[in-house]
Order: sequence, then structure tokens, then C-alpha cells
Amino acid sequence: MEPNNTILVATGTSLDVAALELALATHQYRVESVTSGDHALQVAAGGGVALVLLDTALAGSAALELTGQLTQADANRRIPVLLMSHRPSQEEQQRAARAGADGYFSLPLATTSVVDHVLFALQGQRIGGFDLEVNYHMMAASSPDAVMLIDMDSGHPVDLNHRAEQLLGRNALELLTAPLSALCDQAELNVMMQSVLAGELKVHRIAFRHSSGRPVDCNVRGVRIAKPGRRLFHIRMVDVTGTQRAEALRVGQEQLLEMMARGVPLDDTLHKLVRLVESQSPGVLCSVMLLAADGQHMHCACCPSLPAAYAALLEGLAIGPGVGSCGTAMHRREAVVVSDIENDPLWAPYAEQVREYGLRACWSMPIMQDEHTVLGSFAMYYRTVRHPDADEQRLIGVASHLASIAIERARREVELERHRSHLEELVEARTAELTRAKQHAELTNEELQAALENLSLTQEELVRRDKLAALGSLVAGVAHELNTPIGNSLVTASTLADQTASLSGQIDAGIRRSELDAYLERAREAGDIIQRNLQRAAKLVASFKEIAVDTTDAQRRRFFLDELLQDMLAPLWASLPQPRPNLVLDVVPGLQLDSYPGSLSQALAHLVDNCIVHAFSTAPGGEPTVTITASAQGSDVLLSVADNGAGIAAEHLRRVFDPFFTTRLGAGQSGLGLYITHNIVTGVLAGHITAASTPGCGSTFTIRLPAAAPL
Repeated sequence: MEPNNTILVATGTSLDVAALELALATHQYRVESVTSGDHALQVAAGGGVALVLLDTALAGSAALELTGQLTQADANRRIPVLLMSHRPSQEEQQRAARAGADGYFSLPLATTSVVDHVLFALQGQRIGGFDLEVNYHMMAASSPDAVMLIDMDSGHPVDLNHRAEQLLGRNALELLTAPLSALCDQAELNVMMQSVLAGELKVHRIAFRHSSGRPVDCNVRGVRIAKPGRRLFHIRMVDVTGTQRAEALRVGQEQLLEMMARGVPLDDTLHKLVRLVESQSPGVLCSVMLLAADGQHMHCACCPSLPAAYAALLEGLAIGPGVGSCGTAMHRREAVVVSDIENDPLWAPYAEQVREYGLRACWSMPIMQDEHTVLGSFAMYYRTVRHPDADEQRLIGVASHLASIAIERARREVELERHRSHLEELVEARTAELTRAKQHAELTNEELQAALENLSLTQEELVRRDKLAALGSLVAGVAHELNTPIGNSLVTASTLADQTASLSGQIDAGIRRSELDAYLERAREAGDIIQRNLQRAAKLVASFKEIAVDTTDAQRRRFFLDELLQDMLAPLWASLPQPRPNLVLDVVPGLQLDSYPGSLSQALAHLVDNCIVHAFSTAPGGEPTVTITASAQGSDVLLSVADNGAGIAAEHLRRVFDPFFTTRLGAGQSGLGLYITHNIVTGVLAGHITAASTPGCGSTFTIRLPAAAPL
């Protein structure tokens, strides 16, 4: 009997059959394509067909009768049939189910997804959710988050989307055939399901397992899917591994500083530092090298993950311009990044020795006490060729800074201990000088008191100067902005006055009607010019008034942040011209503030307006999107406005909150929007605002506010 290994594709439209055939070949299936229903029946009746992919356009009339005929075409077995539709609908899906189809999905669809449908159906699983009131598979595919439909009775996922595959590093077939115990701790999942059944709406933290074996910590929300006799749950998974890693780095830094303050030995502190950095970047092997007292030779202070034999090779090496990454970094007093050790001249003398240890990349940062004094180096090794990204560059910078603090403190402790060992001798030698020392101390105290008073006066003077400088900048900006409309008005008024005087002289000598009409036309034009410029000046003055943050008129009350954003953004978004960017709100429900909603709305409106005007002024790479997120951070609220637009150049980023700074000068922008936002956030709302941006990848403005504004 001929084996059933043929996938029959019956469609009259274009379908990438070659790609489908190549993909299914890895699963020992061949593909045969036909373009008519009769031909499909003929091939199916000949035997060997494992499954039919049938276009609804070829499936017959409204009853899709060809579906049932194909399932019965082989006298020895029933053939599964999956229907493909270019115009999917709920009604057509129901007809497909009545016709006996084993699955239903919409076209166009990626080849990998078509293969998944085929393999699922061949394993006896129905695709498209015929037994649900909605097509869950289509809904999941359109979700921006990783989602999964779980059947707690069978202990397996029932459906999922591509983002879930990416999150867990497994294809759909692997996930749908894997037990829940292979994907996560089922006890944690059961706790979440019980919470959902109890009507609780909250986020649960569940650790899923990536195909590589590493844990993927996720914030998970669950919803019960109503289906009598079955326990189906829809879950949404958000990866928070990066957030946890950042929190672990913050906690680790605090612990290191505490260890330094308690005088923990340097070896233990450096070991803790190295392990902290290694936990932040998978696959990294760290080392701390110290520069000897002679300023020429290196000492391996801490490298717990590097081979001991390799660490021994580093001991006592002299620094220089071509001594690997660490020796060169200490010599140059600057960071040295070697992405490929085998092909970098800095490592040429040591390439053979390093090769046997499998080390391929090494980035080294000098540990500096000050601008000229080198203490050592902090290095990050990898067993693969790679270049550091921005996060890793910041990480090695933080590590070298913490190492600098620890080393300098340890050296001071050694110096202090040396002095303590000679304390008795010093006491005996200086007993006679106590009286003079006391008098000197009293004199020094008087001098310090005078210096402190002088310092206070100097500080007050600096504050006054800063205020005057800021006022000067503000006045200059106001003058610059108002000069153009006022100057235009003055020139126009002066010209009109000259023309009026000329007309008065012509009246005595007699004036023609054409000359009077010409004068009246010029007068009307002059009036329009003066009116437009004065309106512009009035608009500028109104915007200048917003600069002064005043809480006397601000209404303080308790409010929910998600409701405020909905009420504020709905009319704002509706007023934007088409095509308007997408708006994504990710705000923790029930987040309550005791603050000034009017001022907060004004600040957010300026931020959103800034996104519209600047981020999307040029065509972005993808679909324009503005994302507003908010969450609780202890007693504070963290709120961000992000876009995927053009981004802000590095030289402009530090000036975005300066008054009158704008990259669109002369295009109707005054450069006050972000300055006003900064004043509101730091003034009325008593918060803090920062800006971050990568050119070409968008910008993010982050606001940290106290949940209860100070009185």
C-alpha cells in the first residue's frame, strides 16, 4: 500500500508551493498542487494523500460540498481537510465546520504557519477553534503580546501565537505537544488559575522555560474562556527578565557599597562585584587586574570564572601598547574593545596561548583613581566573537567605577592600619606637642568658621548669578521670538504712514480714483499683515505666560491615572489630522494619585504634541506609534511617553528642556513646550523628568512623580 505522505494543495490563486514543499520535506511529506476540484478528487481517490489544503473558492457552493467529498475520497481512510480563505468570516467558518473541515485559516499566511496547521491537523488537533465562539487562532495571531490558550484538563496548550514561540524559543508544534510541566512550574500556573476563578484581576509572576534552558520570568494575566465541560484559560505573557536584571544590578550595587562601608576585605568585595557583572550578561567571564606599586606590572586580583592556568599567565605581565586588552587599557588609560582575539594585533603575541582556553573576545576598562592615576583594569571575556552593545558598555563602566571605589578604600585602610601599628610611637613622640596642637586646632577652627561663612556667601552669590543667567536667557529668547512679529508690524505701519502722507499731498492737487483704489488695497494688505503679526505676538505672549508655574490656580484632588489619560487623550487624538499615529496605553489599572490633574494633563499634552510634531515629521521605518505607560514604583509613579519616530540627535538631547530650543525654528515652533513640561513636572508636581533617545529608533520621556504631591 502506498504510504500516506502527500499533502495535496488545491487552490486557484498564488501560493508559495515551492517554499511549502521545502518546509514539509523536513517532516517527510511531499506536496502536490492542483487548480481544480475535479483534479483534487482524482488525486485524493488515487491514495497516498495524508491531508488536503483546500481553497474555499474551489470548495463548491455555499455548502462547501467538495470538503466532505475529499474527506471520503480514499476508500480506506478519512482524509483531513483544511480550508483556506482569502476572505475569512465567522459565518464561513461555521459553514466550514458543518462541511466537515478539520481546520480553517485565513490567507495570506507565512509558510511556517501553514506548516504548523498541517502538522497539528495530522496529529489530530483541530485548528481555528471551531468549538469556541470566536476564532482564537486568528485573535492570537493579531495580538502584540505573547498569548496562549491552555486546557488545564489535558495539561497541554491548545493554541498560541508566534510571539509565544519567540518568547520560549520553541516552534508551535513543540509547544502544543509539550506538557505544561515542561514549560513552567505548573503549581505557579495553578495558583494563577485559582486566582482567576476567584475573580481576582492581578498580574502573576511565573517563570517559563526557554528552549535553551534559561528561565524567562514573565508577568502573566489570565482570563477564563467560557466553555461548558472544559477548563480553558487565555494567558498573556510579558517578559520582565530585563527589568529583574536591572533591579538585581541596583541591589547588587547597594550591597557592594555597604560591604565597602563595613570594611569587608577587598578580595571578597571584588569577588562579589565580578559575580554581579557575570549575572548581568550571559556567557561573560570577568577579571580584575591591579597595577603594582611600580606602575608597570599587573597582578590578577580576581578572576573566579577564568581558567586558573590562564590567570597564572597574566600574573606579573608588564603593561604596554600591545599587551592584550588589559595591559593596553592601563597603558592608554582608556577602554580597549577587542571583538576577535585571534585576529587583533593587540593579542598577536598571546594568540596561541589564549586559543587553548577558548577565549575569543575581551573588553577592558581601566580602573582610575583620578584623571592620571591608574589602579588596574576590569575585563569582560567571551567565548564567542562579539562587540559590546550600549547596555554592556554601561555595565563595564559601572563595574570599573565600583572597583575604583573598593580599591581606593582598601588602600586607604592599609595606610590607616600602617599608621595604627605605629600609634604608640606617635603618641610618645607627640605628647609634648598636644598643647600646641590644641592651640593650632582652635585657630584652625576659627579659620574654618570664617571659611564656612565665606562659602555660604559665595554659594548665595552663585545662586543669584544662576538666576540672573537664566533670566537673561529667558529675556533674550522672548525678545528674539517677539522681535519678528513686532518688527514686521512696525515696518508695515511705517510704510502705511508714508503712503498715507503721500496720499494727503495728492488730495490737494487732485487724485484719481485708481490711485485711491490702489492706496485702499495696500492699506487692507497692511492691516492684514499687522493683524497677523500682532496675533502671533499675542500667541507667543500666551505661551510665555505658561512658563511661570503657579499652583495657586491648580486644583488638587485624588484621581485615577488611567481614567485621566483616557479622558485627556481621546479628544486630543480625535483632533489630530489623518493619518494619525497609533496610540498604545499600558497603564496599571487603579493607579491613584493625590496631585494636580490639570497640570499633569498639560505636561502630557506637550509631550504628545512633541511626538506628533517632531518624531513623525519624517516618514518612520515602521508604523508610527506613541506608547504611554504608567506603573507604581514604591511611593512614586513612573510614567513614560515613547515613540518609534526619528529620535533625537545626541547633541540635541541634553538641550531639549532648554527654553526656546527647537530644531524646527521658523516652522512655527517656539521651543517652549518641553521647557513648560519640565517646569510643571519639577514645580507643581514635585517630580523629575528625563529624556532618552536613539536616533532612528524613537525617543522616551520618563516622568517620576510622588503619588501624593507635597503640600
